[in-house]
Amino acid sequence: FQLYGYCYQDSNDIPDTLTTITELGSPLEMIQLLQTSWEDRFRICLSLVRLLHYLAHSPLGSVTLLDFRPRQFVIVDGELKVTDLDDASIEENSCTSNSDCFMEFPARNFTLPCSVEGRCQNMNEKRNLYNAYRFFFTYLLPHSAPSSLRPLLDKILNATGNCNKHGEANGCLALELSPSLSVNSEFTQKCVKSANTKYRRVPEAFIPDENYRCWPSYHHKACLLSVFDISEAIEICDSYSQCKAFVLTNQTTWTGRQLVFFKMASNHIVPDPDKITYVKVTD
Repeated sequence: FQLYGYCYQDSNDIPDTLTTITELGSPLEMIQLLQTSWEDRFRICLSLVRLLHYLAHSPLGSVTLLDFRPRQFVIVDGELKVTDLDDASIEENSCTSNSDCFMEFPARNFTLPCSVEGRCQNMNEKRNLYNAYRFFFTYLLPHSAPSSLRPLLDKILNATGNCNKHGEANGCLALELSPSLSVNSEFTQKCVKSANTKYRRVPEAFIPDENYRCWPSYHHKACLLSVFDISEAIEICDSYSQCKAFVLTNQTTWTGRQLVFFKMASNHIVPDPDKITYVKVTD
């Protein structure tokens, strides 16, 4: 979380007062996140992976967040950031045997090895990892994920849910590979199912009206989706009975996929140098 400044002062009521000024973020609402596109939810998980890695290798050592719940985080520019560090700890539990290294969660428990130095090995890191799994990954990753990524996501969820990748958050870092996969694997292999459908290309044109709602959409009053190429846009339009045209914008998502408006009709087309309209040709 970005710290912009701080002010230290003594007050009559509370001595040693420290006030911090940090960047503004949006509260994390899980229900709202589940209504967003998988691509946006993946970005949040990816930022959490980077946080896990930093906490595991911070300058202070391995840091655990004892209160690792959604209310401790905010969304800033589409990425997850932790806001409350009051419950952060760098202490690793002391032990004399493995039985002293017992981690208990509502759904399952773990017993970690006790090192020769008398410390529970990687307990801070594994606690963060499993909490990330049970509060975030298990909800945000599987739902409406691209089919070609599901085997990889299953492996990631199994690794984080079992806390098994040698006790390190690096097990999650396979997620770093997924942005390129989600763009280049899933969508380059798509083929146009309705091969006989034809579309007339109208350059530098836009359809301002004729919107309909679809899910998941980047616009709450229109059907605005991301596509890899024209073939995928055609396939999407063919899959909606009300779709009669679509408009390619010059905007892209964070992974480079192009945003496209899907329209119910093409009766009113206006000039727009930044867009290209495709109109379904009917017999």
